[in-house]
Amino acid sequence: MKALVTGSSGFIGGHLVRHLLERGYAVSCLVRPASEPRALAGLAVTRISGSYFDLDTLRRAVEGMEYIFHAGAVLSAPDWPGYFRTNVEGTTNILEACAQANPGLRKLVVVSSISAVGPALDKKPLREGDDCRPVSLYGKSKYLAEQAAIAFFDRLPIVIVRPANVLGAGQRELLAVMNLLRRRIVPLISRGEKQTSICFVQDLVRALVLVAENESVRGRTYFVAAKEFYSWREILNQLLLEMNLKFVLKIPHPLMLSVAFVSEAISRLTGNAPLVTRSDLRSARNNYWLCDTSLIREELGFRIEVEFGQGIRDIVRQFKALRSLRR
Repeated sequence: MKALVTGSSGFIGGHLVRHLLERGYAVSCLVRPASEPRALAGLAVTRISGSYFDLDTLRRAVEGMEYIFHAGAVLSAPDWPGYFRTNVEGTTNILEACAQANPGLRKLVVVSSISAVGPALDKKPLREGDDCRPVSLYGKSKYLAEQAAIAFFDRLPIVIVRPANVLGAGQRELLAVMNLLRRRIVPLISRGEKQTSICFVQDLVRALVLVAENESVRGRTYFVAAKEFYSWREILNQLLLEMNLKFVLKIPHPLMLSVAFVSEAISRLTGNAPLVTRSDLRSARNNYWLCDTSLIREELGFRIEVEFGQGIRDIVRQFKALRSLRR
């Protein structure tokens, strides 16, 4: 089985590549020219040098692939054009290349986000058919990417997957939080009562492959998350427990906003993505990010395998192992 993965150097894409290899796929990865992604080091994958904005390269990349997983995206950018170019125009170009050069494509899985829909209103978990009301620039770009994919439903076998907040080893924002926790500093993201749906990356990549391999599923959208909801305070407390930390300094939300402001300013100067934005913090603080995952469970029999405590334990274990290697 031949699969192409975009975004393979990223958090979700890197885990997906490993999962596909474990299942016996021949995996190709679209990578930026002259780049050597650390996430692919030592893996038996075919690297295809190219860009989302070079249709000739994209057509060659998608040609002959049975499965294509579009996991590439910009998660954080200093302005709207930074999101729009990659997340919307890039997705549209992938879709167009598939339509032009891969008539035998078995499935194109577009990795979206709960951010494309927006927060749950009145604490009522979101369902796939609910109206989309994204509240962040990232969310708006993912919503437009979904709309681009939907426009190709009659031409391509597409499934859209909307993960909730994804946790796992190697997630950049989570690494930053854990480095603060290691110094006994707790960033207070919200007052504590706001809840979110979560999904560990191991479960997400299983869901992505499940929807790809099910030949009867196309033109569908699915949320992926655990049934249970968690507050950010619960997540931080579980991290503290697994890291065996008790005496900590709590950083209030207004100060975190100042940190985000500095992060955005540095981003504008360097061109690198900000580690955190004020929009991210306000969104997490002020909203409930809850989704109902009945559809993927009932239609495809998908089940979450990673229990909350075990998932956090695995993240901390790998964080400690990574720090040991860097010493």
